Amino acid sequence: MAFLGLLLLLALMIPIMGLVLDSPVGKALARRLEGPQAIPPNLAELARKVDLLEGEVDDLQRAVTTLQEENQFLQRLLEEQPGRSPLPKPKS
Repeated sequence: MAFLGLLLLLALMIPIMGLVLDSPVGKALARRLEGPQAIPPNLAELARKVDLLEGEVDDLQRAVTTLQEENQFLQRLLEEQPGRSPLPKPKS
């Protein structure tokens, strides 16, 4: 009887293992067991380019902020001068 139970358990474990190994959890476990993968060179190059672009965007953001502050300062200067129009009068 024990042999029959063991045989039945083994027969049922085959499809169960197939379902588990084919599931996303089984695939993730298999990838983890394979060990660390080397980063492909094109992906490393892309990461380097993204880092450079992020630095450029930060520099441009600082430049835009500076220009906005300068513009606000000049606008305040022009508004504070009474009796003077901000634009020169056209010559006729």
